[in-house]
Order: sequence, then C-alpha cells, then structure tokens
Amino acid sequence: MKDWHHFFDGKEIRMIDHSDPAILGTAMASFAVDDTLCESIGRTDDTAAIRFWVHDHTVVLGILDSRLPNIAEAVAFLEKEGFDVVVRNSGGLAVVLDGGVLNFSLILPDSSEMGIHSGYELMTAFVQEMYHDVTDQIEAFEVAGSYCPGDYDLSIGGKKFAGISQRRVKNGIAVQIYLCIEGNGQARADFVRQFYLHGQAIKDTRFDYPVVDPETMRSLADLTGAPLTVADAKERVLALIGKWYELDITEEELPVFEKRMKQMVERNEKAFK
Repeated sequence: MKDWHHFFDGKEIRMIDHSDPAILGTAMASFAVDDTLCESIGRTDDTAAIRFWVHDHTVVLGILDSRLPNIAEAVAFLEKEGFDVVVRNSGGLAVVLDGGVLNFSLILPDSSEMGIHSGYELMTAFVQEMYHDVTDQIEAFEVAGSYCPGDYDLSIGGKKFAGISQRRVKNGIAVQIYLCIEGNGQARADFVRQFYLHGQAIKDTRFDYPVVDPETMRSLADLTGAPLTVADAKERVLALIGKWYELDITEEELPVFEKRMKQMVERNEKAFK
C-alpha cells in the first residue's frame, strides 16, 4: 500500500495529544484510551483519529513476556532501574518507552479494505512520507536481533528504529507505532536484552523469545544524522494529516475509558500472579 491518503478521504480527523507523560501517567491508560477511541470511531464511517502518546521510564511487555520462566526477577530488575512495567493488550513483545520515543496511533473505522496487513502497510507508507525530505531508505521487514521483532519493523540500513502493532475493537482499528526518534537506541536494546537474561528466556521451551543484539537498533536521529526530535515528529504527522480538530476524551466516552482502564489493571494484576 503506497497510498494511505484515501483511508482519510472524506473523514473529519480528530487529534488527541497525550505527549506530555504527566497527562495519563501509566501506559495502561494509553491502551485504554485507544480502545475507547476505537469504540467511538467504530460507530462512524466519516471520522478518524490521530493520537500522540509519550511515557517516560516505562517498559511495555507483551503477554508472552509475562510468562517468562523467571518473570518476577525480570520485573524486579526493571523496577530497580526505575521503570514502570505494563503488560499491553495488543500484540508484540517488550519495548522501552522514554522521552525520546514517540508513540502515535491512527484510529479508523473498520472496512472491507482493512485486511490483516492493511494497517501495517498504511503506517509504513505514512512514516516513509513523514520523512521523505530526510531519507528515502526506510524499509519494512523483520530485523533479526531487535526487540519486539515483526514483519513490519521499520529500519534504515538494517538498523531498526520503529515497530508497528494494531488492535481491533468494536469495529474500530488502532494502528499503533513506537518511533525511537532521539536518544540511544543501542542502550534501549541492551536494557531489553538484560530483561530477557533476568527472565531466563533461554530456558523456555514453549516460546521463542528474541535474542536481542543491541547493534541492530538505533534512533532515527542517529540513522539519518538529522536533528530530529519528538516535537518535530508530531509536527510532521499533523502536516501530513492536514485538516484536523483537537478533542480529548469526552464526558460521553469517559464510562468506556473507565471500563477499559479497569480491564487493563486487572490484566496486569493477573499477569504477574
């Protein structure tokens, strides 16, 4: 999919800016917000949303991560290093979030056009266009040795800087990306490598956890040599979207958010029992 624009044609675009880590606090709230927006957007055919979110000193785990042979020690290691630990409700494995990582979600109503790969292809094309003035070398393929590897890892020269996931809720689709814009991508990768060592991933015969090689990961600023920032990335997204209006969670949506947040809290409580 080279043309992502038609998915937004004829739609009003709602923007929600949660890029200040103090707004939501825990990353559990971000996943609850996206689910809430999926329900709202899924009841329409003429609305879409873009949401920015940043969480500092946070490691987001996948469900499989919570089943590591020594998950208690692995979580204790993360917490000792000052990181909040959250289990997500979408696919994937462990990722590091901090002030140099921008997450944003494109939230659309489901349609016959949105096949299993469409959301990933849409986001890939979107990011390639975001940075067309900086590089034409962004590719999508699984980067072996990276953390949270997947078919739609985004990389330059084989060095990963972003990963994409998607979640479908009540006729709405949230396509989510974490973009390592600035900071030390290798240090983030080494941190996840240590997490898997503490969790004794190598002893698990049920699942194949990634063997993380810090050399496989970088920030986009490092890869391009350009002075890129999270603030700049937000501006690029909004410039592509064009016409949009800002509206945070509404009073009508609040009960749905509270329900989804309760589910996230319960998911996390169960994950570490």
